[in-house]
Amino acid sequence: MSTPFAEGRTANIATHSKERNVNLLEAMRIYVRVVERGSISGAARDLDIGQPAVSERIERLEKFLGCRLLQRNARAFKCTPEGTIFHERSKAVLGAVEQAVAEVSNDEQAVKGSIRIAAPHCFGETLLPEGVKRIRESFPRIDIELVLNDKITDLVTEGVDISFRLGQLADGAYIAWPLGDIERVLVASPDYLKRHDAIDDLADLARHNLIRVKGSFDADLLPVSRDGALIESVPIQTVIKTTHWRPMYEMVLSGLGLGVLEAPAAKDALETGGLVQVLPQYEMPALALNLLIQPQRPIPLRVRKVVDTLRGYIADTLSR
Repeated sequence: MSTPFAEGRTANIATHSKERNVNLLEAMRIYVRVVERGSISGAARDLDIGQPAVSERIERLEKFLGCRLLQRNARAFKCTPEGTIFHERSKAVLGAVEQAVAEVSNDEQAVKGSIRIAAPHCFGETLLPEGVKRIRESFPRIDIELVLNDKITDLVTEGVDISFRLGQLADGAYIAWPLGDIERVLVASPDYLKRHDAIDDLADLARHNLIRVKGSFDADLLPVSRDGALIESVPIQTVIKTTHWRPMYEMVLSGLGLGVLEAPAAKDALETGGLVQVLPQYEMPALALNLLIQPQRPIPLRVRKVVDTLRGYIADTLSR
């Protein structure tokens, strides 16, 4: 026999939806995104619904559960102990529901939902668009949001499903797959090389203008390898710094100086002769590329499918 309290809660949730379980799952999805974004407005943007609607769904959920999930103040909120438990359990339930639907449907059309992907600017602007195209071709019911940022993105607090990270991985809560290395090349335009002294050896670099992205080679030393072994760090003369790879590329292309570019960004200009590789007998330091997801079990079906698609495409592209 159900208690009056249980009956009251059932009636309360039923007034807002014909199917109580579907309504509760929707509330769980909204709550999980709010917690992971740390912001009701951020969650509303991700979910493409109004901020008042998100607030109303959370309040309705708290009323249904009979407890506070979030402690709010004028500027922010944090989870109550009950809210923390409900967040973790909700993530597990949502993942299990998604997997159950996929297993019984046996249909790629069951792969649906939204995917939020974070990536560094240059990689995200040169290699990733083709990967997104392949995702959409294979899974047309998945909606994709790209977040491009050269800073390290925390998957949970930013509400990111998949993150690409360049360089050595630091400690953190994630599942990671190594995809290969992004090679880099030292380049200049033919016009620049005609107008300046010849560059025959590493020591000549200190007499030339270098354009670089902030955060790379900040000590004005360029690590150089030969046959895969680091041989020395060469002094360089930085004349222009920028926060984005694209202006650096355009300035190097126009003949303002030398630059170290990720190979995918330089590929077309090298093939057409717009850029020339400088000191090709030496190697610039490559960047390890890793794909990261949140450490959740089970991994949601849409995330697994997108990860598999991107891993295959990127690993194959880098190997070529």
